Amino acid sequence: MLNVKIFGIVQGVGFRPFVSKIAVANKIFGTVANRGSYVEIFAQGSRDDLQKFLTALQTENPPRSTILNVTIAEMPDENFSDFQIVDSVHEVGDIFVAPDIAICDKCAAELFDPTNRRYLHPFINCTACGPRLTILKNMPYDRERTAMADFPMCDDCAAEYHNPDSRRFDAQPICCNDCGPEVYVLNSNLRGHAAIRHVRKILAAGGIVAIKGIGGFHLACDARNFDAVERLRNSKTRPTKPFAVMFRDIAAVERECFLTAAQKNFLDTSQKPIVLLQKKIGSIAANVAPDINRLGAMLPYTPLHLLLFNFPDNENFPDALVMTSGNPSGVPITIDDDDALTNLECDAILSHNRKILLRADDSVMDFIDDVPSMIRRSRGYAPLPIFYAGSKKFSALAIGGELKNTFCLSKNDLLYASPYVGDVGDLRTIDVLKSSIARMSELLEISPEVIACDLHPRYHTTILAEELARELQIPLVKVQHHYAHVLSCLAENNFSGEVIGVAFDGTGYGDDGTIWGGEFFICDEKNFERAATISPFKQAGGDKSAREGWRIAQAMIGDIDIARELNLASDAELVGQKFLLEKNFNCVTSTSVGRLFDAVSAMLGICKVSTYEGEAAMKLQAFAERSTFELRGNFATTAELFAELLTRRLAGENISDLARFFHVNLAALTADICAELSRSTKIKTVALSGGVFQNSLLSSLTIDELRRRGLMVLRHMMIPPNDGGICIGQAVHARVAR
Repeated sequence: MLNVKIFGIVQGVGFRPFVSKIAVANKIFGTVANRGSYVEIFAQGSRDDLQKFLTALQTENPPRSTILNVTIAEMPDENFSDFQIVDSVHEVGDIFVAPDIAICDKCAAELFDPTNRRYLHPFINCTACGPRLTILKNMPYDRERTAMADFPMCDDCAAEYHNPDSRRFDAQPICCNDCGPEVYVLNSNLRGHAAIRHVRKILAAGGIVAIKGIGGFHLACDARNFDAVERLRNSKTRPTKPFAVMFRDIAAVERECFLTAAQKNFLDTSQKPIVLLQKKIGSIAANVAPDINRLGAMLPYTPLHLLLFNFPDNENFPDALVMTSGNPSGVPITIDDDDALTNLECDAILSHNRKILLRADDSVMDFIDDVPSMIRRSRGYAPLPIFYAGSKKFSALAIGGELKNTFCLSKNDLLYASPYVGDVGDLRTIDVLKSSIARMSELLEISPEVIACDLHPRYHTTILAEELARELQIPLVKVQHHYAHVLSCLAENNFSGEVIGVAFDGTGYGDDGTIWGGEFFICDEKNFERAATISPFKQAGGDKSAREGWRIAQAMIGDIDIARELNLASDAELVGQKFLLEKNFNCVTSTSVGRLFDAVSAMLGICKVSTYEGEAAMKLQAFAERSTFELRGNFATTAELFAELLTRRLAGENISDLARFFHVNLAALTADICAELSRSTKIKTVALSGGVFQNSLLSSLTIDELRRRGLMVLRHMMIPPNDGGICIGQAVHARVAR
């Protein structure tokens, strides 16, 4: 008899039913059970049958599962007469929690089959799909430890649950119209199908509806209705930030966007992320994603979404809906009815009575050279761990950054990044962060021995980390912001050793108290040296300078008459800014590439004031992508590059050409600095990180330039280069700095 232990994503993905089926098929007797951190199998049979069983175990495993390790030990035979799934037993060890999984094709077909007993059931699922993380209380993953414990199975569901030949054999969220959760419209008597028909009519008529999903509420409206979109913008106080769009199907996406094969595949994976695509000239309302050439597109990923688009009531329904997070600005996504009634402005709220135990926003994915580049890692991906080998084996909590917050819990060689939390500038977000840390710590059974956070003394996350360290009486490690960025890239690539780290972003507190953001490091997971930076400049005007790029542009131009000629701002504003700069009042020294992008965007007349983070840079990239201008200069500093751009701007050259000229030459300058550092240090590997490298054009150009100089490039793919990834880097450094 063999004792087989399977480690990885093997709970909540139909793994035990799969084991049972291949055991029966290969004449194996024994048992399979969840053990909290792994699946354990006792397998008894002939040597040939056991070998066939082991081969099938690793080659035919369910598509949603991931096997990370298998151990096999021989044991004395026992008196087994069949093969059974036995009760789960909890044991301490590494935990692997499956993320929420989009509805599978088989369930989608059953959903609209009038002969199926789950016809039009908003919560149809099987072992291959459905909620996981967001309904899980603790491990091992069994129904009694999920939010589905509130819904006892009917006799028919119980029969399927216990039938090895059923697709729903041992499927924990199994339910049907008779025994499952129910949808309803808040403050009304409408329930079930009547509730769905009601909100479809509202959406088709141009209204706004809040919809409870797997990980929180969305606010939805017709994406082709300009007035509906504008009303949604006003209700969310979101004047220009792009909205994501959920399309009925791939055909609807292709009518509005250009799709590569890789993008098409990612749109329709089991994660169903939002994918940023190049827009066509279509019929999506212009105010969905104004003044940029990208559109965030996703497909329906729950049965309720499919019912909204395809309910058989002959209603003329849109094939594209704006689907944006249901929350007031700066607050985490809403997950319960009371908060929805209080905080969401809409014409109706479609909710349901299955509890959401942990928030999970939609994940967002871009592509660089047809390779994935994660922008927001949440639903469908979190909390799948990253494996990063280290010499020290202990647990840590890394609090993450102030913006785009995620936190990381690490144990031994596994780094678990949380679902997206959001910007930590509101007490409600701090409360959500605290509760999410407690929830994930319990779920993953991690008691941190050290806490890591950002270096900035006034970040809410830093203050929280200090409080938790005192409360738990464990050490606190503060990690410089951009160093954490680079380490997150090393961790994602499982790379150890020294690298030339390039960290380009908007804001980060430097060791010297200035604002960093254009950094070149020589570093490993233990230490870093700030080897070079972009040209420093004055950042005057406090927090306003991060939103008003014209202020940075004026500081870099220096001459108020030129600023007037370019109409950067009103004369009163220009005079006031000149006073601040001359008196060095409310000024800081900055090397932020993010602010450099803002300055160039303002100087070129593209975007002088941003209404959301990254707006000026996104619009600058959109202009650059209209041009094929590839002229390279020979610039030693970013100050020289800016001066040349200014000269060309005053000469009246094409704005799109100048936007591309900036991208091309910044990439070449970055590569030149890295090549010089490589010559002096003999290091041949460059790691690119920081929010600026979300810019797919700059990233692609920089990668090409670095490779042209013979350097190996580490880049982000499944961990965001922005602040949503720095918790990973903080956790990496905490292991060696403790």
